[in-house]
Amino acid sequence: MSRNLCLTRQCLGLVTRIECSIRPLAGNTGMWTLLFAAGLAGEQPTTIKSQGPFPGPFVAETILESIVESLTLHGYRLADDPQIWCLHVQAQLRQINGGRCHASR
Repeated sequence: MSRNLCLTRQCLGLVTRIECSIRPLAGNTGMWTLLFAAGLAGEQPTTIKSQGPFPGPFVAETILESIVESLTLHGYRLADDPQIWCLHVQAQLRQINGGRCHASR
């Protein structure tokens, strides 16, 4: 499974989009996180969330697979669309990494 995914769902003429990304956390600790940006296609994301940390990318991928399976049961489909909210996701990752750096002092 890819470490960057986009899922979409059309309902009542609106397209809801969820971008998912698996990223390593700072500090070379081997910990990884899942990042999600969601909202209406063509607009800014309305929600940015994270899950984790997870001990390694393969654990994070397994969790992402189960989330994708659940979302497909709710009408979402994998899309080949490029990630358009990557800057929002990167900002969330910086915030997480900043909090981890301050907590480890």
